[in-house]
Amino acid sequence: MAEKRDYYEVLGVGRNATDSELKSAYRKLAKKYHPDTNPGDKEAEQKFKEASEAYAVLSDADKRRQYDQFGHAAFEGGAGGAGGFDFGSMDMGDIFGDIFGEFFGGGRSRSRSNGPMKGQNIRTSVRISFKEACFGTDKELDLVLKDECASCHGTGAKAGTKPETCSKCGGKGQVVFTQQSLFGVVRNVQSCPDCRGTGKIIKERCPDCNGSGYISKKKTISVTIPAGIDNGQCVRIRDKGEPGVNGGGRGDLLVEVVVANDPIFRRQDRDIYSTVSITYPKAVLGGDIRINTIDGKVEYTVAPGTQTDTRIRLKGKGVPSLRNKQIRGDHYVTLVVQVPTKLDNRQKELLEEFDKAMYGEEEEDGSQEDGKGKSRGAKRGNKWKK
Repeated sequence: MAEKRDYYEVLGVGRNATDSELKSAYRKLAKKYHPDTNPGDKEAEQKFKEASEAYAVLSDADKRRQYDQFGHAAFEGGAGGAGGFDFGSMDMGDIFGDIFGEFFGGGRSRSRSNGPMKGQNIRTSVRISFKEACFGTDKELDLVLKDECASCHGTGAKAGTKPETCSKCGGKGQVVFTQQSLFGVVRNVQSCPDCRGTGKIIKERCPDCNGSGYISKKKTISVTIPAGIDNGQCVRIRDKGEPGVNGGGRGDLLVEVVVANDPIFRRQDRDIYSTVSITYPKAVLGGDIRINTIDGKVEYTVAPGTQTDTRIRLKGKGVPSLRNKQIRGDHYVTLVVQVPTKLDNRQKELLEEFDKAMYGEEEEDGSQEDGKGKSRGAKRGNKWKK
């Protein structure tokens, strides 16, 4: 006979796992290996039994203490004097009722009432520009939505008739069945196969909606995009989703916002970043330049001697806060000094004159006097010779 695996190993948890971690691990294994989802698979059935046995012990504080102290011997009637343990006598109703109610629609304590249920949400997307995301905008979406059928008023039955109560489930929408397992008889609940969980049987279908109770129509929906929204965020429009069931309300329409890239601006949270080129004379002498912002062009005075990659801050010129559009981030501008690549003869002469005036005459060895009679060294490649 094969040696039993460690219960913690079976469930894939550590020895200090909490109750909720044990239950979560068991849920995954039970869903994967349950006989209902693996009919005829003996290996899956064995793994299901193994996981159920492990959870039965570890979910019980007293039995877990015994197992931690004596291992499997705690339930084999000998070692450590802990006494035997009969798994066949266990009442697993609470465990199965809690766990399988979520996955297989069942469990003693989880019978779902056939009452009103809210409809499903609908998801769509809308593409907007960078500036529209900053300041907000209104868009119109063309969607196909379901409306209640005017002929049957949502019942799905032909005019003059009514849906009948399902005889199989008695109008509950669910049927109960029992199943023999390792731990005894398990009581499960599932949707009624005759009425598909509605509790009603339609003898004569409405010809206009074919018994669905709803008509699909193309509609134009207006959506307001708030200022400050970012790429990937959603706008929720209440009651524009799928119709509800049994008198339940409609679901919601979730509109995902896709923000197009901007050729000038880049966003990070509420701050904006951009790059502006300035001429060499402007960098040396200083002066006014015009900078593009999301509010339009603004003037900025460059300080004399500005170096390339200097970053300046335009306070309050960033993106508005999504919660309060009066609160805005900043705009950071990187100044890059432009080096001319094409010069005519006159421009070259002037630049050479500037070079002489700035750094002095070049001597025979390639060094230059700085105007104070001091040699600055000969140039070799990109380095200066000492």
